[in-house]
Amino acid sequence: MDSKKLTLSNGAPYYEHQDSQTVGPRGPVLLQDFVLQENLAHFVRERIPERIVHAKGTGAYGTFTVTHDISQYTKAKLFSKVGNSCRMFARFSTVGGEKGSADTARDPRGFALKFYTEDGNWDLVGNNTPVFFIKDAKKFPDFIHTQKRVPKTNLKSATMMWDFWSLNPESLHQVLILMSDRGTPYGYRHMHGFGSHTFSMINDKNERVWVKFHLKTKQGIKNFTDADAVKMAGENPDFAQEDLCNAIEEGNFPKWTMYIQVMTEEQARDFRWNPFDITKVWFQGDFPLIEVGEMELNEIPANYFAHVEQSTFSPSNLINGISFSPDRMLQGRLFSYPDAHRYRVGVNAHQLEVNRCPFAVNNYQRDGFMADSSYYQDKPNYHPNSFDDIKPDSSYKNYEYELDSAHVSNYNRNENDADHYTQPGLLYSKAMSPEDRHNLINNIVGSMKGITGPKRDEIINRQLCHFFRANIELGMKVATQLNVVIDANMMNHSI
Repeated sequence: MDSKKLTLSNGAPYYEHQDSQTVGPRGPVLLQDFVLQENLAHFVRERIPERIVHAKGTGAYGTFTVTHDISQYTKAKLFSKVGNSCRMFARFSTVGGEKGSADTARDPRGFALKFYTEDGNWDLVGNNTPVFFIKDAKKFPDFIHTQKRVPKTNLKSATMMWDFWSLNPESLHQVLILMSDRGTPYGYRHMHGFGSHTFSMINDKNERVWVKFHLKTKQGIKNFTDADAVKMAGENPDFAQEDLCNAIEEGNFPKWTMYIQVMTEEQARDFRWNPFDITKVWFQGDFPLIEVGEMELNEIPANYFAHVEQSTFSPSNLINGISFSPDRMLQGRLFSYPDAHRYRVGVNAHQLEVNRCPFAVNNYQRDGFMADSSYYQDKPNYHPNSFDDIKPDSSYKNYEYELDSAHVSNYNRNENDADHYTQPGLLYSKAMSPEDRHNLINNIVGSMKGITGPKRDEIINRQLCHFFRANIELGMKVATQLNVVIDANMMNHSI
């Protein structure tokens, strides 16, 4: 069968669909990568009006309070002294389901936080897992398509999911977490949250460190088994929504403790893996958790649509002293998230109550759908001008740095960084209890039994190879329950 060329929407063939164009193998993604921009821009406009991902969710207001001094790492005013606090808004969600789907489904959970600080709103847009399925945003639309519905039947498909995962071994770490009982948390109060990406902090001496954010639930981890999650989906598909609302209304305010991990630039250069790879974790034995503060949720919004449905979050909403990293997924989200909100809620979404900075907003953006002119009225809409008193403050200048390379290319994201198995293997053998491993295998087998069609055996065998590479026991137990005959080549197979 003759193959067809991969093309852009204008019909022009192109080759680089897998890897974004970066400055050096670990440098930032370039805006000139128009393939990335077109794919992401088209992707966030595929559905109206609900969110493409994270459509089913709930939200609450609360307070964040700084409990420990981390001013040596960041000049962010919020963290300038112990006792500082700010109002905040949190939205929790499933990822793949539609707005009316069950919130107990096996799925990662979104964990999005908005801090209303005097230096602007800071959004920490994460998940309830420390890693993700892919490490380059260019792959995101393809991945999410496999979690949605088959275009012909409009049904979910285990075949699509496992075909993609088996062809992308970088997903294995997240797949094992998803297929464990952590994939079906008992509501939103009993799960941890993670910034997942590597971010940076810059202090008042203009020194930079790399950081990861962790939020540990003070209610304790609690999960559904697969059978109980399925049962609850039928009995109460809004269980997680109801659980959070009832707890807050009863005064049982849920709390989380925020921690950071810190890695110096020297440590990053010597790290065993790419420190900006979102499919990897930093071991806490090497980079211990440093306590930062406490988050408490204590107010259910008066109107769900106005506050939860219209809330917008973006990792590009950063404050002075906290910044991004060359993480390829993060770099793509810096563009894609605000673009999604401009499409879904509108160009003036930031003027809505839930998204509005409660302190000063002074800029030259004007007009557009649903513009609220109350804060700028007849002030000039250009800069510089001779009439207003808005002056750029040099203390907020961007951090200046040199890149490791000036060579531009579509670097293979896995070149010299193809260890997809060590960390998933340790997750299985060291972090999971015997009961966790038992449930994980049952959940994997139950899902993989749904793989159908002429490529069924090929997909199963390819995925089994990844399991074997992570842990032979894991591979053997899954293969046995799927009635697959094992040979030595399977354990050493590579794509």
